[in-house]
Amino acid sequence: MLIVAKLNNGTLRCQLLTRSENSMTTRLPSTDRSLPIALIRAREGVMAPIREMLTQTGITEQQWRVLRVLEEHGQMDAKTLAERASLLFPSLTRIAATLREKGLVTQTRDDKDRRRQFIAITAQGQKIIDDRRPHSLEIVAGFKETLGEENYENLLDLLSMLDPGK
Repeated sequence: MLIVAKLNNGTLRCQLLTRSENSMTTRLPSTDRSLPIALIRAREGVMAPIREMLTQTGITEQQWRVLRVLEEHGQMDAKTLAERASLLFPSLTRIAATLREKGLVTQTRDDKDRRRQFIAITAQGQKIIDDRRPHSLEIVAGFKETLGEENYENLLDLLSMLDPGK
């Protein structure tokens, strides 16, 4: 049993609800209106054309994110790169090693703190970005066409409000 208090036209009304009645008032939102599920579905819709674009490169979407962050911000330490590429640090360590083996990034140790590594994009890594730039811009244009320019920008602003790193 649960007592629920409601204000109705300025009058406080108490109501006794059974467990089954209570569960009806605290029902979870429909999966069609569930934010976590909607975000997962939207992510799949957003990532599908990007994955398709990357099929010919031999790199994964996570590796693409690392290259994009390095292209945009330049050389940086591994911890900062992991945060900006939305990766866990152990995952970045593995991804950076793979990208280094492919010749797409370089890794150097900090002279003062040997535990700290700096990662930078190579010319070969930059070429992958440059070669995919037109296709990537087409993908973004498609999202903007679907959503409209203003909705696209508003969506990015709203999503940034949910980013725990901001």
